[in-house]
Formats: sequence, C-alpha cells, structure tokens
Amino acid sequence: MDYTPISKNKKRLVVGMSGASGAPLTIELLKQMKSAIDWETHLIVSHGARMTIAQETDYTLSELEALADYNYALEDYGGRIASGTFATEGMVIIPCSMKTLAGIACGYSDNLLLRAADVTLKERRTLVLVPRESPLSTIHLRNMLSLAETGAYIMPPVIPYYSNSATMEDVNLQIVGKVLDKFHIEVEAFRRWGE
Repeated sequence: MDYTPISKNKKRLVVGMSGASGAPLTIELLKQMKSAIDWETHLIVSHGARMTIAQETDYTLSELEALADYNYALEDYGGRIASGTFATEGMVIIPCSMKTLAGIACGYSDNLLLRAADVTLKERRTLVLVPRESPLSTIHLRNMLSLAETGAYIMPPVIPYYSNSATMEDVNLQIVGKVLDKFHIEVEAFRRWGE
C-alpha cells in the first residue's frame, strides 16, 4: 500500500484507464490536470490498458504514471480510493472498455478500478465514463443506460467538428476539455459552441 502523505488542501480526481482504444486521451487528460493547481490526480491502470499504452503511444507505463500525483496497483484492494471516506470530487475512466463498464453496471468490484467506480456511485460523486466501442450491442447500451440512470455521465469520445480541430492532438484536447468540464475544470484550449 502507498501511504504517501496526501494534501488536504487540494481537490482529488480519480482517473481510471481501462483497456479500450484511446490511450492518448488519458495522457492528454493527465497533462491538462497538471495545470489545475488546486487538484491532484489518483491514477489506476488496468492490465488491458497497459497493452494499449504500448500499442497507441510512445509512452511507457512509468512515463504515464509520472503524469499523475498518485498511482495505485489494480490489485490494491486496500488503496485509499477504495473507501468512501477518502474524499474525492469524483472519477473519470478514460477510455472505458465494455468489460469495465459492465463490471461497474453490475456492481462487480473485483479490482480497485471497479471498486473506486462503485464507491464514486455510492457516494453520489461525479462519475464520467468515456466508452470506446463501435458498433454498440444491445448489452452495451443496456449497461450504459443502467449507469446513466444512477447518475453517471456516459461520454463517448465523439469528435467535435465545430471546433475545426486540425490535428488528432486538437481533437483529443477538445474531448478531454468536455470531460473535465463535468468537474468544472477549465481547459484553456477547449472551444465551446458559439464562443
């Protein structure tokens, strides 16, 4: 267990990364959070996500983890983020695989990523899921509906064409800006409709 002292003066965001395609989104989100000086990030990475980091980015797991303030092992059932008494503003899972989404929808908390999401829901905190799958099956849609009914935000990484993004980095930034907006975290380059 990691007993590194935690700041009591910062807001906390739990960041989960599961094995769906979209590892660059996690990296962009963690980079943006570095600018949010009143916040700290608590990162948990699934085994599947470790593979997508290598397949989709030039980052190593260590380099990804260095972007977060605190890191947790998937099997660390006693990690701080497993308890509702550990105060956070909420959690984002970016990207969110259908396996992870199904586990959360069923309350199947067999690892720390799923347990942290379960805690977020039971404590009525903000939970944002960024699912990456296409096409979506009826099972996927039912699981998303179930979670939306509990108050979770389901935010597939849809390209915001109105932002006139020129590069994939710009697209990622717009998607991350929309996600962080749910926590009232401003991303400077995020373009809102009509602005």
